[in-house]
Parts: sequence; C-alpha cells; structure tokens
Amino acid sequence: MTASVDPLKPRVSEAVDQLADELEQLSHRIHDHPELAFKEEQAHGWLTDFLESHGARVERGVGGLPTAFRATIPGRAAGPTVAILCEYDALPGIGHACGHNVIATAGAGAGAALVRALGTLPFAGRIQVIGTPAEEGGAGKVRLMNAGIFRDVDAAMMIHGRSGTRVWRPTLGIIKVKAEFFGQATHASSWPWRGINALNAVIQLFVAVDAMRQQLRPDARVHGIISNGGAQPNIIPEYTSAEFYLRALDREYCSELLRRFQASAEGAATATGCTVKVTPEAEVHDPMRPNVTMGKLFARNLAIIDFPEDPEDGAGFGSTDCGNVSQALPTIHPYIRISPDGVPGHSREFAEWARSPLARTGLVAGAKALAMTALDLLASPEALAQAKDDFHRGGHP
Repeated sequence: MTASVDPLKPRVSEAVDQLADELEQLSHRIHDHPELAFKEEQAHGWLTDFLESHGARVERGVGGLPTAFRATIPGRAAGPTVAILCEYDALPGIGHACGHNVIATAGAGAGAALVRALGTLPFAGRIQVIGTPAEEGGAGKVRLMNAGIFRDVDAAMMIHGRSGTRVWRPTLGIIKVKAEFFGQATHASSWPWRGINALNAVIQLFVAVDAMRQQLRPDARVHGIISNGGAQPNIIPEYTSAEFYLRALDREYCSELLRRFQASAEGAATATGCTVKVTPEAEVHDPMRPNVTMGKLFARNLAIIDFPEDPEDGAGFGSTDCGNVSQALPTIHPYIRISPDGVPGHSREFAEWARSPLARTGLVAGAKALAMTALDLLASPEALAQAKDDFHRGGHP
C-alpha cells in the first residue's frame, strides 16, 4: 500500500458528506418509484444525470441493455480499471425490499465524490461506476459480462444493505428451473374419471421437494411457487407450472439439486399420469468468490470512517449475479447496515427501513468506503496484484 493515498481520504469523505442530502433525495426518489428488471428507465435517468452533473463521463445503454450505464472518472495516465457497481431494480409487489435504492446511490455517490474531491484522479488508471440492471431475476451483470463491459476491469466492488455490517458473507449459487405438467381437461363434476389432473402433479412435486429437503446439506435451499394452477374449479386442470430456485454454496451441488429435482418432477408426473417438462434457465448464478486483500482494504476504510463491522448473526445466505463477476475477476460484495438486527431482506419491513435515516447513514458509509477502497487499488499496484493473486488462488489466504 502506498502512503500517498491516505491523505486524500478525508477529502473524499468530506465530499460524500457534502453530497449526502442530494444522495438521500435520489435514494428516496428511486425507492418511491420502484421499477422491475430491465424496466428501470427512471432510475437509470436519475443516476446518469446525477453522475454527469458532477463531472463524470457517462455512457448510457451500454452492453446492449437500455437501462445499463457506465460513468468514468479518469486518472492521470493509462492504467488499471476499478469498477464500482450499482443495482437499482425492485421486487414485484414489495418494491425496494432488497434496498437497491441504497446500493445505487452509494455507488453513484462514491463516483461523484471522487470527482468532487479530486477531479482527475492522481493515479494511473480509472474508476468506473457501472449501472447493472436486473439483479432480481434477470442476471444483468452476466449479460454485461457477455457483452464485454467487464473485459478491461481489473477489480470490482459494490455494497449491499442488510441488518448488519459484514465485509464478507458467502452467497449461494442458484439454478432457476420451471416445471410444467400436461394432463387432460374434462368436467370436474360430471366426467372426472375422463381427466388427468395436472394440478395433482404439481402438488405432488411440492410434496416430493419437501421430503427431499430432509436429506439436503444445511446450506442448500429449494423453494418455489405455483405459477399456473389451472383455469377454474369445474375444469380438471390440463396444464400447471411451477417455478423453483435451487441454491447451494457451490455450483456442483446446484447441479446435484437439479438432478434430484428432475427426478421428483418425473415421479410426480408418473404418479398422476401426466407428462412433464423441466426447463432450467441457461444462466447459473455463481456463488461469491472471496477476496481477502480487497476485503481487508474495505474493512480498514470502514475503521477510518468509524463504521465497524457487526458480529455474524447466523442468518442464511442469498444469491446474486455479482457472484458471476467474482468468478471472473477480483470482486467484493460487503454488506452495510441499513436496518436493525433481525429485519429480513425481501420483506415489507426491510423496504420501509431502506428509506429510513438508518439507510442514509449506511448509504453515506458505503459511498465513502467504496471510493476509498477503489483509490487504494489504483494507488498501490502491489495491492491490486495481491488481489489478483487472491483471485487466482480461489480467494482464500
């Protein structure tokens, strides 16, 4: 680590504080207008206008995704690229219950603060704020990776709101799968013996999955919904469907879950006389690969701004398309407190906390730590090289 970066950090921190009111207003605006995956037109416009107004060079609609963006803060010469990632899509029905309004404004705030405090960065290289749509179900980061947006990125980072601050928590890999059952429609009262009930089949699938859970690893998760249960009660359902998420800490066990799920679906079809079609999505969400070097830098910067980590609370793990980024290049995904202990993500209560004074505190801390950590990596070729070495070793010491 070169010492020259530390004197710059108070200036960056002060710049975030000066932007705090504007960032909170932007966060509230995104929160008040939730938009689903790939439809984040307003959030995209507000974030890019904000970054452009503070001096970043903004590209809109990058990677073939209309609601993606890339904002660049250049350094004094050519060099490595460090990316700060933003998410800003909401959840169906419950809005920003994952706090993506805070993720987006913390990332954008980090970029704007760097320009405000430093203008052109005093190190070789550049920092980019990359807007990544559709984390909730659309794998936007994967699409941007496939489009080459991360090709020249040397390291990436983002923060995620939670009921506690933790620099490292694992995430689960995930396979998304759809099961469709095909039966025979008939009148449910006068000719029921002439039908083949596809609803019975999908119910049997849920029963089989519930039994399967008893023999799964403790970290694995299998959960789903019935997306089509039939037309109306007096028609034997000829078609039903269900959508499931299969999650595990490693990709291999995700594949094992898919094998067992397929067998459960085929068993349900056989038991009810239906036929079945099981369709996994082509894109698998990978688990996060840790990066000790980048994590230590981020933790040090949290200490500098007096925003300490919290004890691990023993809760389970979620999934993110940032895991795919972490499998391609050095990446961290720290969690920042924006709610009290025990408030679960994807709940209406968490959505309320994502617009609270506590969320503002987390937003400001996240923006500061992201900006400082990105500077650390540009200022120290040795630190960046060590982060890359961590990556090639699988992230562990």
